[in-house]
Amino acid sequence: MACASCSTGKDGQPKGCKNNGTCGTDSCNKLTVFDWLANMSLPNGETPFDFVEVRFKNGRKQYYKNTNNLTLSIGDIVATQAQSGHDIGMVTLTGELVRVQMKRKKINPKKEEVLKIYRKASQKDIDIWSAARDKEEPMKVKARQYAIDLKLQMKISDIEFQGDSSKATFYYTAEDRVDFRELIKVFAREFRTRIEMKQVGFRQEASRLGGIGSCGRELCCSTWLVDFRSVSTSAARYQQLSLNPQKLAGQCGKLKCCLNYELDSYLDALKEFPKTDTKLYTEKGTAVCQKTDIFKGHLWYAYEGEWMNWHVITAAQAREIIALNKKKEKVASIEEYASDLIIDTKTEFENVVGQDSLTRFDRPKGNKKRRNNKNRKRNNKPRNKKSSKPINAKK
Repeated sequence: MACASCSTGKDGQPKGCKNNGTCGTDSCNKLTVFDWLANMSLPNGETPFDFVEVRFKNGRKQYYKNTNNLTLSIGDIVATQAQSGHDIGMVTLTGELVRVQMKRKKINPKKEEVLKIYRKASQKDIDIWSAARDKEEPMKVKARQYAIDLKLQMKISDIEFQGDSSKATFYYTAEDRVDFRELIKVFAREFRTRIEMKQVGFRQEASRLGGIGSCGRELCCSTWLVDFRSVSTSAARYQQLSLNPQKLAGQCGKLKCCLNYELDSYLDALKEFPKTDTKLYTEKGTAVCQKTDIFKGHLWYAYEGEWMNWHVITAAQAREIIALNKKKEKVASIEEYASDLIIDTKTEFENVVGQDSLTRFDRPKGNKKRRNNKNRKRNNKPRNKKSSKPINAKK
């Protein structure tokens, strides 16, 4: 998605809105929600929903009540209620879709402790907010160095200032419990502001920082994914993926969330297959499953003691043999079923371009060599000193 102010510059290069994540139309930000109810009018007598969605740094969103009935639209900078002081954020959603989002996230709008919107941000509020945002990166470098000096097993991933610059929240990740009381004293003495430490998981850290995944696209957790479900190695086993941690792990160091996307389809397809630990009993011997191809519906079996010779059969044929084994019956051999399944490994390439040959316009190389040889023979003939004609030339 791109915002309306993003256009194309010279030579087809993207111009961009250059708002660095604070685009007015909120279409090039993280976790953007498209307001598909914006063009629909309310029935007569219905009042608009008085809650709005406000976005802060790195996709953090909260819902606030518009008690003063301010005329708000997407992209407005507002001053919102905080535990102490006020915070500055941008309106990302208004209207009835906010009610749907709050219901989906199980937020009760009738609670007494709901947060409120104070006013639209003035130019002074925006200047203080921008100055606080500019201090975050150099503070993060110093904070990491202080944590290293105190030998704390933690990583400070991000810093977020409150809109009025009265408090700084330090987001960190750690494997175990960390005693950072001494670190807070150092931060308060150095940065001269109230400090709040907030631990986040590795997946939440990746969603806040963003990045490009191995698929070449932006991370799902930083663009549209809001709930982090547990991912286990069984998801990779069901999809017959190699258990390589370097390929299965994402930028957060955990298993990729996309392993769960197609897991249900694989589980439904595996219902048609017999269990891999079920053996096939034949008169020739006992066969054990070696490999499964979910897409083609094939299974490879090998006799005990003949592990190098694999025989491929379909899932229906395997179920048929298992049904006979349950009746205490044995088939002659698996080869009878495998002979019916002929796999054509020959690959035929078709002319999809509609041309006979892609090199039909190339000049043949043989003619060029013949011409070069003739020119060499002519140049090598002895010539008369007085005339430029060859000696054997007729007068």
